[in-house]
This record gives sequence, structure tokens and C-alpha cells, in this order.
Amino acid sequence: MKPFGKYALIGLVAAMLINTSDSQAKETTPALDATQWSYATDPYGSTATFRNQMITDEGVWVKFKRIPRVDPQRNSWVEVIYSPEATSLTGTKKIRLTYKCDIPLLIKLSQSHYGKEGDKTYAHYQTKLPASNDWNTVEVGFDTFSRPDWTPKSSVDHGIILNEINALYLTPSMTDKHGGKAILQVQAISLIQ
Repeated sequence: MKPFGKYALIGLVAAMLINTSDSQAKETTPALDATQWSYATDPYGSTATFRNQMITDEGVWVKFKRIPRVDPQRNSWVEVIYSPEATSLTGTKKIRLTYKCDIPLLIKLSQSHYGKEGDKTYAHYQTKLPASNDWNTVEVGFDTFSRPDWTPKSSVDHGIILNEINALYLTPSMTDKHGGKAILQVQAISLIQ
């Protein structure tokens, strides 16, 4: 094969590989559905700011500032809430998440036993992911979740009951005592059956 033809063939193969990688990336990271995402902050002064809007073509981008706990009866909080299309996590084996967060990130399970409709303690099950300044994709099984230390003794431990979970809360891991700042980004999330 002549040198020119050899280089042309190498260039063609490289272009095909690049195009294949781009199309595979698009298939594995579909755009997030804005109707499934929201956020919450306490009414005491914690804030969430965005780049024009919370969901962009690149995914979720939120800069949080959490104030320290106000007093024993009033706690501060910041969170991004993912409400999947299904009404519960029934049948889910793992959660796959692609994220960036400049401090460790908590995934909390919103289980009806503990919220407004339950014991009103807002106890939950959570797992902690490491801080990551680069896109980090993790798969998390429910065996890694546990109740936080502050859970009131009055809150009955029902265990993780998937058909009672209708949302995931993503929260940068800041302390009640000190509050803090963090940027959270989410590129993709999926529930693995």
C-alpha cells in the first residue's frame, strides 16, 4: 500500500472511532428530564444559585450555601431532589450516578415512613460518595445505605422498603454546626433493575 493510501486509511479509521465514541456517549448519557428535578433549601437563609437555570444541556448545576443550624428546633438544609418517572423504586437493584461535587455527596432515600405522611422525623437512609472534581460514575447498592447518627430514637427503623421510596435527595455533605458551600453537578442518573 502506498504511504498516502495508508495515512488516508488510518485517518478514516480514526474518524470512525471518534464518531462512534461520540454517539455512544450520547446514548449512555441522555438529557435529564427537567420535570423530574427540583431543589429545596431551608427558610432560614441557605441558598441555591444556578447558571440561568438548574438543568442545562450539561445536566444539573447548583451552587449551595448552607447556613449553620439556627437552634435545636430549626435545622438548615440544602438538597437536589430527583423524582423518577416511576412512583417508587420497586424492582431497583442499584442507582447509577454520574456527578461532580467538590465535597463528599450524600444520596438520601425519601421513604414515606419518615416524612410529612409518616413520623415527621425526616429520618432516612443514606450513603456517602467521595468528593470528585471530575465526572465520577458510581453504581450504589442499597446495602451501602444506613440511617444517620442523628436519627431520633422515636423513629422506628422499618428498613429500606423500595415501594415506599419515591425520590432521591442529593445533598453535599455539610455539617449542621458549620454549614458550608459546595457546587453539585449531575450529568446522568439511572435506576438499575
